[in-house]
Amino acid sequence: MSGTTASSVRAAAVHYRPAGESDLDALVALENACFDTDRLTRRNFAWMIRKAHAWFEVAECGGELIAYVLVLFHRGTSLARLYSIAVSNGHRGMGLARSLLGRAESEAVKHDCVYMRLEVHPKNERAIAMYEQAGYYRFGLLQRYYDDQSDALRYEKRILYPRSRQISRKIPFYSQTTPFTCGPACLMMAMKALRSSMGLSRSLELQLWREATTIFMMAGHGGCGPHGLALAAQRRRFAAEIYLSHKGPLFVEGVRSAEKKAVIELVHKDFMRQTREIGIPLRHRPVSLDEMAQAIDGGAIPITLVSTYRFANSKVPHWVVVVGIDERFVYINDPDTDPKHLRTPTDNTNLPVARKQFERMSSFGGRRLRATLILRRHA
Repeated sequence: MSGTTASSVRAAAVHYRPAGESDLDALVALENACFDTDRLTRRNFAWMIRKAHAWFEVAECGGELIAYVLVLFHRGTSLARLYSIAVSNGHRGMGLARSLLGRAESEAVKHDCVYMRLEVHPKNERAIAMYEQAGYYRFGLLQRYYDDQSDALRYEKRILYPRSRQISRKIPFYSQTTPFTCGPACLMMAMKALRSSMGLSRSLELQLWREATTIFMMAGHGGCGPHGLALAAQRRRFAAEIYLSHKGPLFVEGVRSAEKKAVIELVHKDFMRQTREIGIPLRHRPVSLDEMAQAIDGGAIPITLVSTYRFANSKVPHWVVVVGIDERFVYINDPDTDPKHLRTPTDNTNLPVARKQFERMSSFGGRRLRATLILRRHA
């Protein structure tokens, strides 16, 4: 075979197929051989195969499982995360990892994913070189991410619509520390972006929640409404503007207790009184995506209410920060980095959501409530 290398012959003999439960023993053996720490367990692999919103493919050669690639998809969005690639020691150097990476990108494009993101150990020089040669660029760092307390380098590549013009701002990320402080976490991200000296802490997160909470939200923990968040921002010398599709108390549809409803109404009236006295603009209409883009272009930051149904199949009101908009996508910072869904700031920062999808998810409940807070530097 003149002109044909041994590695290309070996590569031609490789067979790719979806991972299955019959592969669990081989996957665990491969994982243990390839990685010293942060290994996926048999239970992890089983969950990935059975339940994860993922693409999981293995490579075989001569009937032996020699490699795998695992990509996680962020439900309801256009983001893919390359979770892991592993190649057996005896089959390295034949371009298998590059082939798996290319196949992963192609699969992500089929899922209409805009970005592929990943984390890599700073000492994994071979992997870093491969990712950079494939067009990935470093965009962040996760401190003490790995079991050995090493940092993780964060890389991404735009794999779909690479020439789109995005109107965006660089917004620092803050992860909410309770199930009910998404609003304060978003407000903290926005305030930090507008005033770099702003310190972020859990104490501030809980203080903001105490100032902005509506007391009872649905049947669970108290959450924050736009009026309370705007007042909390105004007290810290930021200018806030509220866009709200409905008048009257918010989040009352799921509250059956007459006593709780009365408390919500009382809190709402007090918030309305304070916003009037301070002079916070309140516009009883939804804000359009074009208006959001204009606000971002002018230095402002929108914080908007969405339903988590398209993220997690649960209808819960949730605040996110809109960090950018282009002709196809809205980009958000989602403060909910739920470890049960293997989410990190890599998954929840500058997260692309198709415009039509965002329009649907930013309408909450039977009343189709839409609420947005536009935050600016104080005049």
